[in-house]
Amino acid sequence: MHLNQPAKLALEDGTVFTGESFGAEGEVDGEVVFNTSMTGYQEILSDPSYRGQIVTMTYPEIGNYGVNDEDLESRKPHLAGFIVRQASRRVSNFRATGRLHDFLRSHGIVGLAGIDTRALVRRIRTRGALKGVVSTRDLDDRRLVDKAKSSPGLVGRDLVREVLPDRMREWDSGLSPWAFLPGRSGSSTRSADEPRVAALDFGMKWNIARHLRDMGCRVTILPGNATAAEILDLRPDGIFLSNGPGDPEPIDYAIRAIRELLGKVPIFGICLGHQLLALACGAKTYKLKFGHRGANQPVLHLPTGKVEITSQNHGFAVERESLPDCLEVTHIHLNDETIAGVRHRALPAFGVQYHPEASAGPHDSRYLFHAFRELMTGSAQPAGA
Repeated sequence: MHLNQPAKLALEDGTVFTGESFGAEGEVDGEVVFNTSMTGYQEILSDPSYRGQIVTMTYPEIGNYGVNDEDLESRKPHLAGFIVRQASRRVSNFRATGRLHDFLRSHGIVGLAGIDTRALVRRIRTRGALKGVVSTRDLDDRRLVDKAKSSPGLVGRDLVREVLPDRMREWDSGLSPWAFLPGRSGSSTRSADEPRVAALDFGMKWNIARHLRDMGCRVTILPGNATAAEILDLRPDGIFLSNGPGDPEPIDYAIRAIRELLGKVPIFGICLGHQLLALACGAKTYKLKFGHRGANQPVLHLPTGKVEITSQNHGFAVERESLPDCLEVTHIHLNDETIAGVRHRALPAFGVQYHPEASAGPHDSRYLFHAFRELMTGSAQPAGA
């Protein structure tokens, strides 16, 4: 792997970083954000929620354990670009089937290495998420800054349409054996009375579907632009609202469908799905200064007083002041006290702003999938009420 071709990152505020290219060559624009995870870069790369973003890893060495097909969260990477302090030249892991550099190149993802990522992250933390351009072709600072300023950004864009699946499908894969403690395995027996989940895919991570299947659910995945009538035609026992990219407010088709579905069957939303549920109930959302992205985010579960260590990836949040009376806050983010979970006071519907399927705790948030299944079978209230 050769990392000596120059490449640059230019931000809309005029800052320019010069480093080396890795992965594919080219030029991309997007919102520059950072993720604080020490591992999991392949899951980050293949998470559709990063559509339209250039992701910076704060951990200094990335790529040292390579890549493999088992850890993918979707068919391909969806982010715009990838920035690291040091791209590891050596792979050391028995599960690895390839190198990160080759993975990025094969999927056309432009990477930048060798810059001061600490300085970049401090700038984002101070100024907020910034629009930027990464280029291996045009290395003129002024032109790149102008391109960054004129790039579209995320607010008001419907990025979900860019990651929607093209058809409905059944999901039948459970969790990997790596997900379980010694002596415990996933569900192996199936029965005809398993609850059917209609999972609306706005950019869903595959591990969510694996968790639902492992909990003993039949999972049918539908494109996120399915109508309420199309969803109800499946006669589901529950509806899952997935994660996805960007600003939730332009996703009006999903908000309308959720509003029609409320009260008909239990609903569980994660990340963007949580935001869409809140919007359907009358709340508003707003853009965070630099978002929450990492596998070490502390969340307080208010009904129990327990703290969960969670994985998060979002740049928008539900506005507390706009919360309608029908919604109750169940979780708060302890770093900034933003809303991290809500439930409907009268109807079987709840959502969380983080990713329980990512197992950051590692098992702190697994109860949410159990709660959803129990709601579908009529034996519990949502989210530990």
